[in-house]
Amino acid sequence: MRRLIKRSIILAGHATSVALEPQFWAALEAIAARQGLSVATLMADIDARRGDHPLASACRVNALEEFRNV
Repeated sequence: MRRLIKRSIILAGHATSVALEPQFWAALEAIAARQGLSVATLMADIDARRGDHPLASACRVNALEEFRNV
């Protein structure tokens, strides 16, 4: 299995980092492009809807749900 890739982003005015597998970063990039968004904007939307779930988990679930609905 490939290593996690960590990226830093600003969410709600705070710097944070998220570590995901390369395949999930690619999925988020594809979803963002399809929606005409930046990856940072997509992740801000995911962050706003995630509730108590960790951000990395919410990103993975979002990617899975998006590709299930294609």
